[in-house]
Amino acid sequence: MTHETLDAGPELPAEAIDAIERAATAAHRHEELFSERAANIKQSAVRDVFDISMRPGLVSLAGGNPYLQSLPLEKLGQTAARIIAEEGMTALQYGGGQGTEELRTQICEIMAAEGIMDARPENVVITAGSQSAQDVATKVFCNPGDVVLVENPTYVGALNTFEAYQVQVETVDMDDDGLVPELLEAKIAELHAEGKTIKFLYTIPNFNNPSGITLAPARRQRIVDICRNANILVLEDNPYGLLRFDGKPLEPMRAANEHDVIYMGSFSKIFAPGLRIGWALVPEHLQRRFYLASEAVTLCPPTLNQMIISAYLRDYDWRGQIDTYRALYEERCNALLVALEEHMPSGLSWTRPEGGFFVWVTLPDGVDTYPLLKRAIAAGVVFIPGAAFTHSDEPSNKLRLAFSAVPPESIAEGVRRLAPVLQEAIDVISKGADI
Repeated sequence: MTHETLDAGPELPAEAIDAIERAATAAHRHEELFSERAANIKQSAVRDVFDISMRPGLVSLAGGNPYLQSLPLEKLGQTAARIIAEEGMTALQYGGGQGTEELRTQICEIMAAEGIMDARPENVVITAGSQSAQDVATKVFCNPGDVVLVENPTYVGALNTFEAYQVQVETVDMDDDGLVPELLEAKIAELHAEGKTIKFLYTIPNFNNPSGITLAPARRQRIVDICRNANILVLEDNPYGLLRFDGKPLEPMRAANEHDVIYMGSFSKIFAPGLRIGWALVPEHLQRRFYLASEAVTLCPPTLNQMIISAYLRDYDWRGQIDTYRALYEERCNALLVALEEHMPSGLSWTRPEGGFFVWVTLPDGVDTYPLLKRAIAAGVVFIPGAAFTHSDEPSNKLRLAFSAVPPESIAEGVRRLAPVLQEAIDVISKGADI
């Protein structure tokens, strides 16, 4: 989706922005060197909003950032210094392309805490965050024109990856219990009737980003079975699974399906995103191709970062830190839900997540939340418009609110600032005018 950058001057139609961009670049001889793929790489509204959210005085309900202030930062700094001083010849050197054996073994222990009991270190590939794992999977399995199935809505970073590889993204709707199996079956049948090749289903079953919805346990195996019967892989992206508020993670889809699910995890939400370390647990018969493709991009994941994470998992109470995160995020989620009940105008609805970072708000039909963003910024609050989380160019009446990095009192103030902006938009729509 193409929009003007949010700190631009007067608002311009998307067509005008496109024309300006073409005029600015078309005259240069290098324009003809761009690949077709490059045309599919677009500026993300999320990145625009992240930059704006740093402005003083704004309440940012935009970024899905972990609350790093709860980490023992001084002690972690000492650990990093010790690793460099004592093991610098290893930590600062090239490493193995698959990642260190110690960290891959520790990752198997983390996955066991969620219910994956048969993971082996040799089938784990360390990646530059789970975003890199999505990229590698698309590169390995998809030709231009192949179909990737996704939930509606889904993670904007995954959409950007799929579109860059020129795949056809097809959505399957969710209800309050997550992806609807009957709709998945119908979509697969429809696409096969059209002669399409479907390579995988990308799903975030726990606290979906952006909706916060969790896939019901009763649906999980059925969805894997539907995909297996159609020879479609499942890419299970689970960065939030351990952050279930009740402390009882749901069993991943991968747990009972080692041959049909590629499981992607990350330390970005359960430790720290700046280290840029994630992983993929790959079925044994697919592991070599996946690993070689990953190595071709990054050569090797950063050894120092892996060693810092290994030391953290070995020497710190990482499970206790996750408990701390859970309590913080539950308190903030509850603060957001209470504020929405108190301040939001009638006619809105929102999800009630059981974990993770996000609440998904639905406005009445006819409201486009993207142009509301500038008005919200003027009112002192930032959100992410729903259009960022779909491959469609249609307007969206949804928006995402993130509670993870914001204290409860600031959450309440942010919602209080946002409410009049949304009320005005609803009033305009109810009068039959354009906003």
